[in-house]
Amino acid sequence: MRVRLPRFGMGCSGLGNLYRPVSDTDSVAAIAAALRGGVRYFDTAPLYGFGLSERRLGAALSDIPVSDLLISTKVGRLLRPARAAPVRQGFVDVPPFETVFDYSFDGVSSSYEASLARLGLSRVNILLAHDLGERTHGSESARMTADFLAGGYEAMRQLRAAGRIDAIGIGVNETRICEELLDQVELDVILLAGRYTLLEQGALPLLDRCARLGVAVISGGPFNSGLLVEPPAAVVHYDYEAAPADLIQTARRLRGICEQFNTPLPAAALRFPPGHAAVQCVLPGLSAAHEVEQALAWLEQVIPPELWPALRAAGLIAAAAPLPA
Repeated sequence: MRVRLPRFGMGCSGLGNLYRPVSDTDSVAAIAAALRGGVRYFDTAPLYGFGLSERRLGAALSDIPVSDLLISTKVGRLLRPARAAPVRQGFVDVPPFETVFDYSFDGVSSSYEASLARLGLSRVNILLAHDLGERTHGSESARMTADFLAGGYEAMRQLRAAGRIDAIGIGVNETRICEELLDQVELDVILLAGRYTLLEQGALPLLDRCARLGVAVISGGPFNSGLLVEPPAAVVHYDYEAAPADLIQTARRLRGICEQFNTPLPAAALRFPPGHAAVQCVLPGLSAAHEVEQALAWLEQVIPPELWPALRAAGLIAAAAPLPA
């Protein structure tokens, strides 16, 4: 892969008004706080606010030399005009667009050009096919994957060969599609959201495979949509929905053991995924300056090494999962 991932980046779904409105001013302030803190990797997508996240990110970075940045966006959805709605797919107060899935050669090419226009850039570093798999597409999953393999993947390869991107991959929330695609094509990177975290390690076999193949993994959603950040009594999300009671209880157990070692649970959540050799970057979603500053502080938190064996002894970390150094 012709790009070196940093250990930390900023996911920009929140800049698209995920769950709550965020002002342009607050969006700029969040990105400015990230830049002050040394963050240079930002991930976005057309879905996030139906173009709003990309436009806000591009505007906030307009005075920063492109060579100093690492940016990823996604393909697989095209934006089409629609009636205004107060909430659309979890995003509030967004522009009047809807998404249409298109993983064909022309669809991926068009999506990339539209993203560049919204970002105000001539290229991005990493291009990811977004939300392939049964979780998103159900009975249509096989057809969508076939469209990607027959056309969209080749479009991404040609963009990389032409030097218009540095790396290609997928951005998903499930492991099965990752395994399926790795059986058929070469990927530089996988952005896997929420499936290898302090809360759950079911993706461990996939990560082991990626380590063997040299596929870089970006650990998205290390807080599991806020479940590993919010206090247990708060209304929290998991996989973009209300968190189920059993996972809230698991989060309470994690929090309790972390407190025994004077460690904030979110700090442990950020530090756990990169303990695996395949995980090169952890990518929380952040949408306010104070969130960015807090996340950077958690990232530098000194964590007693005894915490990790204690979590494993409590059955909260899989026996085969590597522990952070």
